[in-house]
Amino acid sequence: MAFDCDIQYEVEGELPTEAQFQQWVDAALGGRRDEGEICIRVVSPEESQQLNRDYRDKDKPTNVLSFPFEVPEGVPLSLLGDLVICAEVVAEEAQAQKKALFDHWAHMVVHGCLHLIGFDHINDAEAEEMEDLERQILASIAIADPYRDDN
Repeated sequence: MAFDCDIQYEVEGELPTEAQFQQWVDAALGGRRDEGEICIRVVSPEESQQLNRDYRDKDKPTNVLSFPFEVPEGVPLSLLGDLVICAEVVAEEAQAQKKALFDHWAHMVVHGCLHLIGFDHINDAEAEEMEDLERQILASIAIADPYRDDN
């Protein structure tokens, strides 16, 4: 399995390393795809909000946006798409949910990667399937269930 990750840091702070991003992408996609290229862009709330507004009609920053790439038939590309992750939103969510920061980052990467390969959570059945898969993937890299409610 070979997943090529292009990491773009547009902000500074306590951020995952390229090796961490690679580990999380490999965990999410291993066994689900043989290979692929992904761009992960770590952005400010302003950039996240603009993209969320332009592509989802939601005028606020969000944790992760997934932009799957549809390869034209007959074109030999293995580009899966782009993930845009807002560092500030991820940090705020981790603190509010009392989660370890990098565990939450891992969850956002896994969640985004699953969107890139066609998973969604529009209805309850899809949400349950996707959440179960996220739990399994995260457990495989020793990260606790992100959906458990400890409060």
